[in-house]
Amino acid sequence: MEAMKISKRFFAFGILACIAIYVAYIKWHLDSKPVVGATEGVAESRGDKLNHQALTTDLSVFYGIMFDAGSTGTRIHIFKFTQQPKETPKLTHETFKALKPGLSAYADDVEKSGQGIKELLEVAKKEVPVELWKFTPLVLKATAGLRLLPGEKAQKLLDKVKEIFQASPFFVRDNCVSIMNGSDEGISAWITINFLTGSLDDPQKRSVGMLDLGGGSTQITFLPRTEATLQSSPAGHTTSFQMFNSTYKLYSYSYLGLGLMSARLAILGGVEGKPCEPLYESCSNKVAKMLYKKVHKAEEVKDLDFYTFSYYYDRAAEVGLIDKEKGGSLTVGDFEIAAKYVCKTMEISPGSSPFLCMDLTYITLLLQELGFPKSQVFKLARKIDNVETSWALGATFHYIDSLNRLQY
Repeated sequence: MEAMKISKRFFAFGILACIAIYVAYIKWHLDSKPVVGATEGVAESRGDKLNHQALTTDLSVFYGIMFDAGSTGTRIHIFKFTQQPKETPKLTHETFKALKPGLSAYADDVEKSGQGIKELLEVAKKEVPVELWKFTPLVLKATAGLRLLPGEKAQKLLDKVKEIFQASPFFVRDNCVSIMNGSDEGISAWITINFLTGSLDDPQKRSVGMLDLGGGSTQITFLPRTEATLQSSPAGHTTSFQMFNSTYKLYSYSYLGLGLMSARLAILGGVEGKPCEPLYESCSNKVAKMLYKKVHKAEEVKDLDFYTFSYYYDRAAEVGLIDKEKGGSLTVGDFEIAAKYVCKTMEISPGSSPFLCMDLTYITLLLQELGFPKSQVFKLARKIDNVETSWALGATFHYIDSLNRLQY
């Protein structure tokens, strides 16, 4: 009888011990599970190998991989971040590589499109520590090149990329490959600029707006300071999104057909030849007629700081308004003076840039149509703190943040 009591006690003790071990295992498993795209701990500078001491710190190191599939090439951005608990992530390193031509060039040979993607993935494998591969999000976003392809051809290219991504060791979801619309491009570029200028870290610091002039479209994005701007904006000109536990209500719009190359065609009427007589007044009249009632003028923009990109930068650098490498600051009036000078000079000697008069005139009038006075100062920069000012960083941030929100 006594033996049975002892046996029952041991049996009960055994069950309790098993339960305790199981609970401890579950707790350990949940505590040690990293957030998608991040791991707890910090990588050592030599070799980025995680060690026990690093795992006991509060600093997290994580990576994000963004493919920018543009019309002329495919580029990979590999971003390395660190983050303290409850703080905005810090970018500590960016690796960038580009290959030509763009994905759209393989519309009739889909299999061949995979070679460049695989080559760029090898770059990512070298940059991201092996132990972080399965936690590192891998994304491709395509822009103008694929937007202009017939839907079926574009989809086949995207499906091929997705197949390669799913075979890779990185973290991929169903939405890992997509075509961006113009507004998403503008929003992502806005995130990039405001992250690099520090306004996402500091709510007291004024955010900056973003102007981009591409070949086929032009974008404007800013954070309104007055409710009146949001209420008076046309349909489709405002959007909101969540990031870093904050909700941002942005004014953001992409004008398809008002990019610099599209504007040239519209002004020329689709005919090759001289863009307009090399007189500023002549060009100005034709541009004004083309832009008439096509752009919404937001009153608030004249009181905000803006960065400008792409052809705004290229044309300003071409005529010496800014340093080609370092960028600089200039006004709408500076563009106008340059336009008048170039147009006048072309009357005497056409030179090697027959469209420069029209391009500068178009930029001058477009900025004024958007609501900017001639005295408005813009900042032009290709890099801030040695980081490319493209939409890729902002899109990576937003994607990783959305993944983290799915965890909770």
